[in-house]
Amino acid sequence: MIIGIPKEIKERENRVAIVPDVAKKLIKLGYEVIIETKAGLKAGATDKMYEKVGVTVVDNAADVYAQADIIMKVQKPELNEELGKDELDMMKPGSFLIAFAYPLLNIDFVKKCAEQKINIISMDQIPRTTLAQKMDALSSQSNLAGYKTVIMAADELGKIFPLMMTAAGTVSPAKVVIMGAGVAGLQALGTARRLGAIVEVSDIRPQVKEEVRSLGGRFIEVPTDENMQDSGGYAKEASEEFLRKQKELIFKHITEADIVITTALIPGKKAPVLVTEEMVENMKQGAVIIDMAVEFGGNCELSEFGKRVEKHGVKIIGEPNIPSMVPVHASELYAKNLLNLITHISKDGKIELNFEDEIVRESVITHNGEVTQKRTKELM
Repeated sequence: MIIGIPKEIKERENRVAIVPDVAKKLIKLGYEVIIETKAGLKAGATDKMYEKVGVTVVDNAADVYAQADIIMKVQKPELNEELGKDELDMMKPGSFLIAFAYPLLNIDFVKKCAEQKINIISMDQIPRTTLAQKMDALSSQSNLAGYKTVIMAADELGKIFPLMMTAAGTVSPAKVVIMGAGVAGLQALGTARRLGAIVEVSDIRPQVKEEVRSLGGRFIEVPTDENMQDSGGYAKEASEEFLRKQKELIFKHITEADIVITTALIPGKKAPVLVTEEMVENMKQGAVIIDMAVEFGGNCELSEFGKRVEKHGVKIIGEPNIPSMVPVHASELYAKNLLNLITHISKDGKIELNFEDEIVRESVITHNGEVTQKRTKELM
């Protein structure tokens, strides 16, 4: 089977699905690999680097789609304005698409894939199990995003992070509040603590309290009898009563913070609003908010997609694709996630799907013209 790597065309996307080192390993597994020219350039990988390991470099995306049995991308296909064609329409019927498809949020896209007999394997649907951990691209990318977010916030803040004793006087440490203790939130916590900040973390799941404390953070706990975590370890959609309690409790913490980082997402749903305009109005002048959920509707009421704005004296950053800001390491980790997945579902250079396998059952969205994933089918 031929694996094809087209250049990413979505705005702000600098990653590439496969790096040269991983391409070499895919070839050893029995696959042929082709790549669109300059596809890896923004991630530090030149055409010569790919050719050196046995990858065939082709002139344009149309050549990739015409030949490939498996398309590996970061973002799901969209209109290629340069060619005047939708990427999906260029794929061969019966071929595989492996990318971040977010099927629960893109039902029409899923339907079209089924109609055109495109088999989707969605990297955002890899289950959070021990076996699937090395394929978990959401976690690998969120980890990098959590780190980069703190660096961005530090750059915007007119203060330093650590406590500093000087002859001229004492500098108090910065106070950081993180909303959400998932992979991104915990990495942000660890990074902010290493820089010397005091960090408080809020999450609807009391199960993460010990993880927060082990990294040196203070856990902001909302008392509740509700079970706030699903079987996959993700946060569930909270009740109106719980969200009201959370906002009341978090108000004081946010208004005293120098930096607020929001990371809260609910699979298949719009991101919950956690930071209201009233909270922003009462924050310190010069404080910084980074809304990591802006791509899915945003956790801050005032954040704007893809923009850095100032409201009520507070800087609000709505950067939608933070992993793409560190494309070298983000591409390396994503490529390894893909390699581990392909290794798991391959035999003799071909994809062979076993739907008794939880990883296959959860991540394969469409197969042979049918929508196969249970959650997506229920939503449809």
